[in-house]
Amino acid sequence: VKEDKSFEKKMNYTNKVIERFKSPKHMGELKEANGKGKVGNPVCGDVMEVAIKVENNIIVDAKVKTFGCVAAISTSDVVCELAIGKTIGDAEQITKADVVSKLEDLPPEKIHCSLLGLDALKKAISAYKEKH
Repeated sequence: VKEDKSFEKKMNYTNKVIERFKSPKHMGELKEANGKGKVGNPVCGDVMEVAIKVENNIIVDAKVKTFGCVAAISTSDVVCELAIGKTIGDAEQITKADVVSKLEDLPPEKIHCSLLGLDALKKAISAYKEKH
């Protein structure tokens, strides 16, 4: 079976985006989560849920379940990576520029995907704060 890489060429994804898409590090369920946030974009159809585990005001683990495009999967995975090890306050300061730079770049029409992951993280943090 020949692998179709035409989508990679059309969108000009960086190697880091493709690597993250093919082997995400933070996808899945976080059973001991104490904060969850879910967002979706009705225009593009992307949906993601970020779950965080917080101990002593530090995000010690984060997982994401993403239904979406290459950029949505890659950016939401990076959002989790950037949040782990940070205090709640520092995680709230993560920006789309932080996410995009970690992936080296994103096609301009896919930048909105990085915002979805951050929105889900911020909802998870809000859910955590409401409980604690």
